[in-house]
Amino acid sequence: MLERYKYIFNIALEAVFLNKFRSILTALGIIFGVAAVITMMAIGNGAKKEILDQMKLVGVNNILIAPRSENQKKSNTSSQSGDQGSQSGDQNADKDKGKFSPGLTLKDAQAIKAIIPTVAKVSPEVIYETDIVKDGIKTTAKFTGVTPDFFHVFALDLQEGQMFNDEQLKDGKAVCIIGPVLKAKFFPTENAVGKDIKCGPIWLRVIGVLKKREVSQSSIDNLGISDYNNSIYAPIQTLLRRFRDRSMITGASLHGNSQQIDDDSYMVTSGDGGNTSNQIDKIVVQVKESTQIGPTVEILKKMMVRRHAGVEDVDIKVPELLLKQEQRTKDIFNIVLGAIASISLLVGGIGIMNIMLASVMERIKEIGIRQAIGATKRDIVLQFLMEATLLSLSGGLIGIILGLALSKIIMELTDILTIVSPISVIISFGVSASVGIIFGYMPSQRAAAQDPVESLRHE
Repeated sequence: MLERYKYIFNIALEAVFLNKFRSILTALGIIFGVAAVITMMAIGNGAKKEILDQMKLVGVNNILIAPRSENQKKSNTSSQSGDQGSQSGDQNADKDKGKFSPGLTLKDAQAIKAIIPTVAKVSPEVIYETDIVKDGIKTTAKFTGVTPDFFHVFALDLQEGQMFNDEQLKDGKAVCIIGPVLKAKFFPTENAVGKDIKCGPIWLRVIGVLKKREVSQSSIDNLGISDYNNSIYAPIQTLLRRFRDRSMITGASLHGNSQQIDDDSYMVTSGDGGNTSNQIDKIVVQVKESTQIGPTVEILKKMMVRRHAGVEDVDIKVPELLLKQEQRTKDIFNIVLGAIASISLLVGGIGIMNIMLASVMERIKEIGIRQAIGATKRDIVLQFLMEATLLSLSGGLIGIILGLALSKIIMELTDILTIVSPISVIISFGVSASVGIIFGYMPSQRAAAQDPVESLRHE
């Protein structure tokens, strides 16, 4: 029995190779269909991984409170005027006239933590871009004032050293934690812990070094997060007391020069986009449960308006929800593209059936001869079914190779992350084999149904 199947397989294989060009054309639909499915699934897997990585970067259950820029305030006022008419716009302007908001302050963060029960952690941040100097080596990096909650909220771990203690936080001690890039730049061959480094005009002692965290430039630009690897962190009171407190009125601030300082020794640029009225640049609020995000956002909105004298000068966003919405959009997009790619497999199967039906008509005499020398209807069915399956399987294998190559080319040329999963390869190959069997069945049945006598007479 095994020899019989082997003989039928050899006949089918010979028929496929006898018409190489026609076989390749027949398998093209399968080839492109399988390649398209693998490539689309690879792009979808890459997009999903990027979203998950971004969710890790922004933290879980986090709410971001940041000051509105002057452009945002003007745009908001203009939209209100456009919606309600110029008279309403004037009324809004009169309504806000004379109101003074202290801006986003450290007291806002303290009040949020003390008042709202659904809040787990609160991380206020003060951000400056300044020169970092050590032994004649100079670079520019983010200098950020934080609390220990910052490292918990964003799941940042120390590679060496220790976290800020209560005394350092309360008294604003001159200590800092640096990212691995700064460690490699300033302390390439020595332990950074215990060494001093100059940030702008002040000297700080390094007490810890962060573990490396992969952060893409797109994440930095789109999510507004810091490059943790190339930043230096100090207790927030250290920045406010020793470096700069924007809530303090000085001669420079009265002349509008508090945003940026640049002299021969160091450069300092405010990180709050020019909102010099805000003491801090952002507050990240982490709630205890994801189901509590919506109610907490509503409470925060009312609380901020009340604390800021009725002025809506902050934006409250939930980065995780924005990322999930982006993920849903990408999932829908990938499903549509996958469906379009799958149509190629269907077209390829129809092409195989069409060619096999034509092949049956061309080889009627061959079928009659085979039946005359003892071939059964089952043998004829197996022969043509094997031919169709061989075409679809070979097309599937070529399609897999092409799909892997396309995924690699797309990642190299467009910087779009592509991840080919084994399951996508297995599914594509299984579908291509099924297409050959399903669409090859009808032609094989038609071939087996030929009358032997009529087949022998056929010219």
